[in-house]
Amino acid sequence: MMNFLALSILNSGVPLSMVCAVIGLAFAFFLIAAVSRAPSGNERMREISAAVQEGARAYLNRQVKTISIIAVVIFILLFIFKDSATAIGFVIGAFCSLAAGFIGMRVAVLANVRTAQAAMVGRVNALRMGFNGGSVTGLLVVGLALLSVSIFYTIAAKLIGSDAAIRSLIGLALGGSLISVFARLGGGIYTKAADVGADLVGKIESGLEEDDPRNPAVIADNVGDNVGDCAGMAADVFETYAVSLVGAILAGLLTLGGNPAAIVYPFVLGGISVLGAICGILFVNVAPGKPAAVLIGAVMVNAVISAILFWPVTRSLFPAGVIIDGVLRSPAQLYFASLVGLIMTPVIVALTNYYTSSHFRPVQKIAHASETGHATNIIAGLAAGEHATALPVLFIGAAILTSYHFAGLYGIAVAVMAMLSMAGVIISLDSFGPITDNAGGLAVMAELPKEVRVVTDDLDAVGNTMKAVTKGYAIASAGLAALVLFGSYVEELRGHITASGGVFSFQFSLSDPKVIIGLFIGGLLPFTFTAFSMDAVGKAAGARSAKQLAQSCAKCVGNCRPNQGS
Repeated sequence: MMNFLALSILNSGVPLSMVCAVIGLAFAFFLIAAVSRAPSGNERMREISAAVQEGARAYLNRQVKTISIIAVVIFILLFIFKDSATAIGFVIGAFCSLAAGFIGMRVAVLANVRTAQAAMVGRVNALRMGFNGGSVTGLLVVGLALLSVSIFYTIAAKLIGSDAAIRSLIGLALGGSLISVFARLGGGIYTKAADVGADLVGKIESGLEEDDPRNPAVIADNVGDNVGDCAGMAADVFETYAVSLVGAILAGLLTLGGNPAAIVYPFVLGGISVLGAICGILFVNVAPGKPAAVLIGAVMVNAVISAILFWPVTRSLFPAGVIIDGVLRSPAQLYFASLVGLIMTPVIVALTNYYTSSHFRPVQKIAHASETGHATNIIAGLAAGEHATALPVLFIGAAILTSYHFAGLYGIAVAVMAMLSMAGVIISLDSFGPITDNAGGLAVMAELPKEVRVVTDDLDAVGNTMKAVTKGYAIASAGLAALVLFGSYVEELRGHITASGGVFSFQFSLSDPKVIIGLFIGGLLPFTFTAFSMDAVGKAAGARSAKQLAQSCAKCVGNCRPNQGS
């Protein structure tokens, strides 16, 4: 019976992942319909929402034009110097990543006005509307990523063989990476520049409150929340998800001698967690309680359901275990490696929540430091940020050691895939942030009752924490994924050298000056890119002089509508 079940999952594992991805996409479109049918408020609210849509559409159209030029060049280079399958995979990865961010952002813009309207009814209604709008992006990310990789692998395996198909998947991951760079970095620069510009003009120059309708930069600020935290993060995690799935498949090919079960296993893990994400979304729509507790509960629901279903699949695919690095690994060891990835997700969520939520000491210390001036506020904030890096790094290190102990490099790949399989519900939390932020701004600009702003401010505070949670999750998963990719590179290099009759000798020694120099340069790069990004934010924020914008604010009485599409 067990052998039959193993054979059945082995043959149908990839198609099963396609079915799960399609179910996730179908549920996403169901949520789109539900959000679209919800009341969109009065005429003033719809007018403001339309201005945000116009600005977001203008930004994305400009971004697509820029990316398209670069994508065409890369496609031609891949087609000439690599192969046609890799080039086609590159186009598919770029298109799916862009589609996930674009559609998700459009729905988020639709959801913000409906969340503001729902806040007039109550906090629970606003919570569910905002989260449902954000869940569209989450399900699109995991659904399109899993579906694109599985369909491309299935078709390519029939045309060019399984090994060549796996290697051509690198092109698909590269396509997602291209969109990620532009969407995450470009969107991040835009949102921070708009935020700083709006604050400089409104609060500093003109003494206006947050989201005051007389500040023409407020709409740009709201647009930035969507293009940066929604479309940008979606593309970022899409890329990490696709790269990790491809890396896990490649690690199975290189370290397990092309064992079919090792290749199918990552697909099945991803499919199962799509169903878990849907259950987490449903949990938010039925569970009572405080917003933060309900949202974190959705993560736990996803993790528990995935953990329960991972075991029978693991035992069925590897009934007798598998030999990794000359050692027989049992099904339980592979399952424990996947649990490491699942556990890491709520751990990172809990750690980030501790350092960013107003209910805990770090944020309270920053608030207390603000009582004595700007300088102590900045010092306390920087100190809290530095402290917040320690525990996540220690847990990432523990996860690497533990998963490697269970199943070697393939165990790390499984842990990364299990962690990223929960991206559906995590990205839902991230997109919830800009939706509630925009809803609060819209409530002010539309002059809704103060009770509405109280509700949206409460959800906005939770949304800010959830955005930080997603950033911590993305960084942790990317760190684990980088190790898998590096290990896969070493294994492929080993195979290439030994196949040509050479002796493989590859090591990193701290006594080698080149290694030390490489470490220095690697440590330098984040600071260099950060500096360039901050320069870009400063230049964009000051593109129009504060004096000119202040004059615009003085003339604007809340009824003017700046051209956001220019």
